[in-house]
Amino acid sequence: MRSGDQYLKRDGARLRYRDSGSGPAVVLIHGWTLDLEMWEPQVVRLADRFRLIRLDRRGHGGSSGIPGVRQDAGDLAALCATLGLTSIALIGMSQGARSALSFAAAAPATVRALVLDGAPALEPGAAQTDIALDELQTLLETQGIEAFRREWRLHAPMQLRTAEPAAHDLLAAMLGRYDGRDLLEPGSAGAGADAGRILGAITAPTLVLNGEFDLATRFAAADYLCRQLPHAQRCAIGAAGHLPNLDNPDAYAHACRAFLSRQLHGSTWT
Repeated sequence: MRSGDQYLKRDGARLRYRDSGSGPAVVLIHGWTLDLEMWEPQVVRLADRFRLIRLDRRGHGGSSGIPGVRQDAGDLAALCATLGLTSIALIGMSQGARSALSFAAAAPATVRALVLDGAPALEPGAAQTDIALDELQTLLETQGIEAFRREWRLHAPMQLRTAEPAAHDLLAAMLGRYDGRDLLEPGSAGAGADAGRILGAITAPTLVLNGEFDLATRFAAADYLCRQLPHAQRCAIGAAGHLPNLDNPDAYAHACRAFLSRQLHGSTWT
């Protein structure tokens, strides 16, 4: 597979993606303010067994357009059509987990397995209290993107537990590419379709994953997902916060490899 940047066009947006490795197809969906390069540690560790396809969501990384999780399911469908994919697994991180669920509900015959990493609150009535979007939006509007980046980098979801310089450099580079356009577009940031309807349509085996030191709200969201999804199992990544794939990439890759090998290869990997 080609591993460099490739692009597809959909609904006025030019979307960057990368296609690496060989084996059953796994599509990886990044979280808010990040981009496809967050998955570099997983490509190194998993491309020998899986075809790893990474997409920059709209308005992130090298993709144009206004971000919004409502668009993501359609963009994922377009990506699958472009690459001729009829059977995939999805790994969705944080806001990307919401996008993965939306696509899996819309195309259940296509999605064979799901990994939901640090998913946000989806339970009806549950408040998303770990990200102060209104305050960050005001900061962006009044002081600009650099002030936003400095403040957001200090928030709990962006704190790395690892001391590895490469992980810190990668995170800083991704935040440096985020331009905040979704916060300036009313109704786009954090928007999603009805969670109850979506979860009721999910049939794929699901690994619900958190870092050991993830936020309490994300553990509560994981509990809810496990209650609602019929084929869900839990996993905690040790020595990791909300970004476990960067904090502890070996353990993260081990968990994903074991789960996806069972679901996609029909075998056990240890």
